[in-house]
Amino acid sequence: MSISTHRLNGAIGALLDEYEKALNELKGVIQHIDGRNLMATVDSETDDEHCRSIQTILRHVVSSGYNYVIAIRQWLGEEMPYRKVALLPSISSYEKALDQMFAFNEQLFMDYPELRLEEYDPDKKINVRWGQQYDVEQLFEHAIVHVLKHRRQIERFKLILQEQNLR
Repeated sequence: MSISTHRLNGAIGALLDEYEKALNELKGVIQHIDGRNLMATVDSETDDEHCRSIQTILRHVVSSGYNYVIAIRQWLGEEMPYRKVALLPSISSYEKALDQMFAFNEQLFMDYPELRLEEYDPDKKINVRWGQQYDVEQLFEHAIVHVLKHRRQIERFKLILQEQNLR
């Protein structure tokens, strides 16, 4: 396997390596979850529809991973709609979806090899749907931490499910 040119770039390579590492850690956490626990509602009290089950969390992680890059592409002038990802039936389908989403992220740097990561002018930042402004680097950093936060949430959900299954 050859290392693509953008992965050798210090800043871009670091962002992609850390993103891939976060996704691999997430895949390690979910690898032994069965279908029943994938779909089980763990938090019925939350108002956030993305955080009720492991399945809804994973759909949210995949969808967000696409939509961060789509926000960048829109900022670059492309007309591209945001993606909605359907609920998937198994962990293996989510592992595949995570890999495909990451490849979509990598493609950004293949399509825009001279993409500037940092932008200091607030008027030139990316305005995201939830109201914040980022440059490319900040949005990728947000994407990485987003995966880490939801990996942690799934770890907690697994403990809750394990406790419920012991009763």
